[in-house]
Amino acid sequence: MASSDALLPISAREESDLNEETHRRRRPVKGLLAVSLGLLFIAFYVVLVATHDGSNRSNDVKIESDETATTTSRARLAGVSEKSNDKLWKLSGERNTVSFAWNNSVLSWQRTAFHFQPEQNWMNDPNGPLFYKGWYHFFYQYNPNAAVWGDIVWGHAVSKDLIHWVHLPIAMVADQWYDANGVWTGSATFLDDGSLVMLYTGSTDKFVQVQNLAYPEDLNDPLLLKWVKYSGNPVLVPPPGILPKDFRDPTTAWKTSTGKWRITIGSKINKTGISLVYDTTDFKTYEKHDTLLHQVPNTGMWECVDFYPVSKTAVNGLDTSVNGPNVKHIVKASMDDTRFDHYAVGTYFDSNGTWIPDDPSIDVGMSASLRYDYGKFYASKTFYDQNKGRRILWSWIGESDSEAADVQKGWSSLQGIPRTVVLDTKTGKNLVQWPVEEIESLRLSSKQFNMEVGPGSVVPVDVDSAAQLDIEAEFEIKKESLDKILGDASVVAEAEEFSCQKSGGASVRGALGPFGFSVLADKSLSEKTPVYFYVAKGKDSKLKTFFCTDTSRSTFANDVVKPIYGSSVPVLKGEKLTMRILVDHSIVEGFAQGGRTCITSRVYPTKAIYGAAKLFVFNNAIDATVTASFKVWQMNSAFIHPYSEEVVRAISSA
Repeated sequence: MASSDALLPISAREESDLNEETHRRRRPVKGLLAVSLGLLFIAFYVVLVATHDGSNRSNDVKIESDETATTTSRARLAGVSEKSNDKLWKLSGERNTVSFAWNNSVLSWQRTAFHFQPEQNWMNDPNGPLFYKGWYHFFYQYNPNAAVWGDIVWGHAVSKDLIHWVHLPIAMVADQWYDANGVWTGSATFLDDGSLVMLYTGSTDKFVQVQNLAYPEDLNDPLLLKWVKYSGNPVLVPPPGILPKDFRDPTTAWKTSTGKWRITIGSKINKTGISLVYDTTDFKTYEKHDTLLHQVPNTGMWECVDFYPVSKTAVNGLDTSVNGPNVKHIVKASMDDTRFDHYAVGTYFDSNGTWIPDDPSIDVGMSASLRYDYGKFYASKTFYDQNKGRRILWSWIGESDSEAADVQKGWSSLQGIPRTVVLDTKTGKNLVQWPVEEIESLRLSSKQFNMEVGPGSVVPVDVDSAAQLDIEAEFEIKKESLDKILGDASVVAEAEEFSCQKSGGASVRGALGPFGFSVLADKSLSEKTPVYFYVAKGKDSKLKTFFCTDTSRSTFANDVVKPIYGSSVPVLKGEKLTMRILVDHSIVEGFAQGGRTCITSRVYPTKAIYGAAKLFVFNNAIDATVTASFKVWQMNSAFIHPYSEEVVRAISSA
């Protein structure tokens, strides 16, 4: 195991030590082509670094011509996607109407009660989450100046339980030439001696994406308030064959069998999404592998790549460096072209740093591949929580309304409730995700319900205001209904063709569904968001179950994207249909079959708000009767405080 002196220096080491190894170590190359590519890489790096004297002043060297384009948005100029909902809702059939006239009362209601979000302005990707000296740390992409993307820095907050948070001062700002256009996404790695390093992507003053190194100024500070950027940054620049705007989001490092540290970084070559691999011993100099961790054609740019082990036999999380015969590895990538997070289960080969999927037909980013979440869920990142021996998943939950509405309300985006993530040991083929147990500390009064819900029924659920709820439910189709439908040749076999997105939503009736809950509904059901199961008969007379969320009638507002989300969910023999729903004002998170399939949606009702928000259970099947057994908790609000030393002391002593 390497000592901290051999790795990235911390504040105890002198700056002179930092500068001793600023040159790049390169692998020996053979042949004229390899030499030529190496010279091109050196030339690119020299141009990138030598044209800067530590300031941000401009010069005559041009990496790309984008910086001269005056009409291109800053996000497009930097090589990332800004919010595009305005275009989507105008293409949704309502493009000829003016946008909805939001008022402050409605907009105020949309702010969540127990999801993490800044006090104001824009937030996107989760960055470098970790547990350190008794505190959970959460860093995030943040615009301190507006409720739209731009001026990206690292926001920072801490918590004792992942639920109640204290906002801390901004951790890192864009103050160097190598991150002048944004301190972008990064990851934390704990070294062998317990010290900590952070790798992050910077967008340079020429909009080139480079990797940079930072570390805490004071490792004795449990709040990690101050961060130091390595004087030799950038530590990595785009290698030959990779475009300047296609090289971002380094992962947490893991240990190889030879004792080196290894990272992977997302990119693309033409339309092939790829994950580059680098080894290092000190986090300052790197050796690039000739092989890729993985690649999938026609998937486009891979952002926010994540790579981690999962146990085949246990339900606990694993440190990122764990490997062995009872371990599978997950490769996850956020697809810049589609804004979906895809993952696959597979086998990692330590000897050459490659990974192959167990099932190539559902490889990362393919149309049939698995997703963490089939709703609004992007740029996710996991970390190993050594405090409780679990792997925790964070994700950016963007808005589905218009940018103008975000500006009016003064904020944009949430983080989903942190989830534990493990391999489904029953199927061995998929992950299961579940809200961290700490969320249950917010549960207040509860009511238990048991009822039989006949075909075509809608039943109001007697709870108080339904804007902050935790619902756990079991559904079972009555056996006589199943036997009748399975034995009836006239019932159409639709399982092979059915999809939540194309089904027409919860109002379209089938033999065995839909059935579930309508959340955030007004009394007349003119606004509602159904979360439901749909069971379809296949051509082989077997049943296939789908889990869906229909936001198409969630609001009267027209400047909102209102999709129908969902996917199939594995249901094993003997299992009842189970779902859990977290409702928190403008976000609804659904978990089916213990978290095998998850859906997050953003909804913006105009009538079903405050005391007018209601809950219904429904069964829109044509013939089937279902029994529903469920419990509903009212949810308290989390305490999310602005920073003060007094607040920190109070939480520390609690």
